[in-house]
Amino acid sequence: MIVAGAAVQGTAHLARGQGCQDAFKAVELGGTAVLAVADGAGGRERSALGAHLAVDAACRILAEDVPAAGDAPEVWTGWIATAGARIVGDYRRAVEGVLSAVAGPSGPSGPSGPSDPVDAGALAATLAAAVVRPPWVAFLSVGDCFGTVLTRDPDGPGPGREERERCHLVLPPPAPGAPETVFLSSPGAALRLRTFVVWEPQLSGVVLATDGCAALTLDHPSVRELPPEAGPLPSERFFCGLAATLRANGGDATPLRALLSGPGAARTGDDLTVLCALTDGR
Repeated sequence: MIVAGAAVQGTAHLARGQGCQDAFKAVELGGTAVLAVADGAGGRERSALGAHLAVDAACRILAEDVPAAGDAPEVWTGWIATAGARIVGDYRRAVEGVLSAVAGPSGPSGPSGPSDPVDAGALAATLAAAVVRPPWVAFLSVGDCFGTVLTRDPDGPGPGREERERCHLVLPPPAPGAPETVFLSSPGAALRLRTFVVWEPQLSGVVLATDGCAALTLDHPSVRELPPEAGPLPSERFFCGLAATLRANGGDATPLRALLSGPGAARTGDDLTVLCALTDGR
């Protein structure tokens, strides 16, 4: 399996002298890959740290006791739901540990004098994670990151010719006008956690992205002559083109980093992070 990812500082963050607040992490377990991307809340004091805590917790917990490819759907759905709840709890404990260290033994003022109290929102981050064990993918999400599945077209060209690949937005970002973004540090985050599984015999890849990538990677439905209510659609040019490039170069993320740094990416101003796992054979 080919695993590749990149995070690029957004132009608006660069103009403000603000570092990249996204994070990503992947763990490879033989024929299984664990992927996680997190987006630190803009303007929050320690959100970059919060994003790193989120992907660390996700990859550590999701690498444990992954169901087998032949297990029943209820095994997979129960496992990812339980793991998701554990991740939210682990993240909260990690944040509390950071805040305790900041506050010091004497409380928010600390031993060296008064300071402003720091709450969990200072480390606010969204998270999307996936466990890829073909033909299964297990997803979890809190917030506005999104995910795409790539498949081989079973009705594509015959033997001796390259198969066509398709992309499917299975974890969409929130629709315009949706309620305020939920973060892992938000009250009731565990109740807003989304978990689900996909069984796809033609699975050829999974891509996760932070919300800053939407303008670069998602098409308006009018591009395919569909009504607005069809919602955003994954750009085949981006996802399928990226997959073909990474397979050809053995997973070198340099072209991905270039895509996230190009003129099309500059429209968002936000940090951009993409992480993918691709089957390397056809």
